Amino acid sequence: MNMETLKPMEIEERSFAIITRELGDVVLEEEKAPIIKRVIHTTADFDYVNTLCFSENAVQIALDALKSGADIVTDTKMALAGINKPTLEKLGGRVHCFVSDEDVAEEAKAEGITRASVSMRKAARTLNKPTIFAIGNAPTALLELDRLIKAGEIRPAFVVGVPVGFVHVCESKEIIMESGVPYIVAKGRKGGSNVAAAIINALLYVACPRGKQ
Repeated sequence: MNMETLKPMEIEERSFAIITRELGDVVLEEEKAPIIKRVIHTTADFDYVNTLCFSENAVQIALDALKSGADIVTDTKMALAGINKPTLEKLGGRVHCFVSDEDVAEEAKAEGITRASVSMRKAARTLNKPTIFAIGNAPTALLELDRLIKAGEIRPAFVVGVPVGFVHVCESKEIIMESGVPYIVAKGRKGGSNVAAAIINALLYVACPRGKQ
């Protein structure tokens, strides 16, 4: 089978055209469309049309945070790797992942809890600027975030809550949706670090269009 050679941007453009065509009569809200379509592009899963949930004015709040130089904290190295760091840096932000730090591992072992939980504590202790949390793997990270919020130890600028799995996953997402912080959450079991990175990148590309990067 002979297939034409396409440049990366051509592949992406065709992919988004296919997504738009296959959505058919589904009408997406204008501000949410880039996020939903990029998640579909990343996963090839159209279920996200129905399962991605947005708090009131979520997209604008996230964009305002990014444009004001907010940092991003992830719960996995995979999400860290997937986020477009040059674009984030142009907006004045940096991305952090503390989950593999030695002090985090030691504290987690001593308390018998997950490193993802402790990494949220470290973020609360060490970051002193507006922060977006992008959680794609560990529901315990969301549960610890909720505890820190209730204790007044942290106030996230925004939360992307899309952990994947079976244990406490759905519940952790519901808890974040009731926490009072602005969010984008994937209801149900689906999600992943790639989804968290895709949502952040979609927001970054709106906040800083590629022609201006």
